[in-house]
Amino acid sequence: QVQLVESGGGLVQAGGSLGLSCTISGTTASTLVMGWFRQAPGKEREFVAAISRSGDDTYYVDSVKGRFAISRDNPKSTVALQMNSLKPEDTAIYYCAAREGIILQGHYDYWGQGTQVTVSS
Repeated sequence: QVQLVESGGGLVQAGGSLGLSCTISGTTASTLVMGWFRQAPGKEREFVAAISRSGDDTYYVDSVKGRFAISRDNPKSTVALQMNSLKPEDTAIYYCAAREGIILQGHYDYWGQGTQVTVSS
């Protein structure tokens, strides 16, 4: 049973930085494509970033390109999302997700419980 646990959310001022981490258990981390999603109040959940199984390929939604960076450490079974130049509109619950296969986009099979990120103006 794959389990994903996020950590690192919190409150930050606009323009600040915050790092999120996701710990993977129940399987070998390198077999999973990993992604981050977010859901703001009153909005649908949206894709933020994804990283290939090896970490060589990444993909971002346009609104975070140049500000966010996804990375992974397979031996440690962790995935990180470094968020810089944060804006109030980045406020959301952030979810770690995983999918089998090699494609970065599409249906994700496993989800964490989410961690709150709040950016004050």
